[in-house]
Amino acid sequence: MDASPNIRNQFTLMSLILFIGCQGQVNKTETIENSGYGNPNLVPENAHSVDTSAGWSQNGKKLLLTGTIYYSDGKTPAPGVLIYYYHTNLEGKYQHKPSDKNSIPPNEKGQTHGYIRGWMKTDTAGRYELYTVRPGNYPTRDFPAHVHMTILEPNGIKEYYIDDIVFDDDQLLTTAKRRKMENRGGTGVVRLVKRENLMIGERNIYLGLNIPGHQGNRKKKIQSGKNIGEDVISFTPFHAWGPDKGTRTCPVCKYGRYHGILYFVGNKTEWPEIKQWLRFLEAESIKRRNYLKVYFIYGNDIAYDKKLRQSALEEIGNELGLKEVALTFVPAFSDTESEIHLNKVNQQVENTFLLYKRSTVFEKYINLKPGEENFALISRRLDESINPYFYLR
Repeated sequence: MDASPNIRNQFTLMSLILFIGCQGQVNKTETIENSGYGNPNLVPENAHSVDTSAGWSQNGKKLLLTGTIYYSDGKTPAPGVLIYYYHTNLEGKYQHKPSDKNSIPPNEKGQTHGYIRGWMKTDTAGRYELYTVRPGNYPTRDFPAHVHMTILEPNGIKEYYIDDIVFDDDQLLTTAKRRKMENRGGTGVVRLVKRENLMIGERNIYLGLNIPGHQGNRKKKIQSGKNIGEDVISFTPFHAWGPDKGTRTCPVCKYGRYHGILYFVGNKTEWPEIKQWLRFLEAESIKRRNYLKVYFIYGNDIAYDKKLRQSALEEIGNELGLKEVALTFVPAFSDTESEIHLNKVNQQVENTFLLYKRSTVFEKYINLKPGEENFALISRRLDESINPYFYLR
């Protein structure tokens, strides 16, 4: 792995990084230069896709934070994108080292980016890797531990901050804080997997996603479901068929560790097509076993009756002989009691498919017709999303 960036040959970028205060909040109008930090930041000419932070030598939990940056289509890797990062030390402080000539000194509030900071530049496959140490929580314990990131695209678009990387197992990452996240550049929630003495977390970044005014952030004509790069919000449907039959279990909370598919159908119910999809998804689930969980969520709000809805889905599960795919339902996709409304599923489209990995959406399809071509499409996207660091099948 590379050492920390060589900063001897640098050029000045006067307004690159947005000022980020010690509460993780951002003053969107100030730059480092005029925020009281003093010196503007310096960008190394030889930034690489792999960087080892100055915090790596600390006696803490070693981290590998890795991922791919995609263009706004959510599929095409973006090479040559600069990432600036910084985070606290183990004590939750942005420690300043006077011996560091290029360190940004504290402002009048004592805030500083500290010495644990650096740059990466995505490779030809859009990938980056950061070897660092897990940062500590602020001494005030009023915000989850996090890693700040700012993006500079190689196309003249003004730099912008993205959601901080935060850790799913952090007790300070409450449900309330999760729901307040902006999902700038996609979700910043990282779920760590242990590989020997290294904790590995994947954070993919989607250029322009939820960045106001970004040219790649234009709305599509048809909207349904969470966007690629965002987290699926937990919800509790009624389970009419499958492993959790007779319960109200959140699919993502219980089975969100690996791959999952949420197949939503609302008012436009075409049962022959639905059954084709269910047969394919059952076969795919059997092939992938514990590495894929599939849920059909029925949300038709016309003449809703809980007992009739449950009975109808039971008949379909029995008819198709489903053993892996779960058949679930909610009164409507606008239902607040189940909290399905938080996933913003369109009641009037034919279907919505959300493919997710560790709770984060990596692919979405709307009004997708059953057939061999689209079956192969979904199977291929599941395979393509596998990160070798996590040994997913």
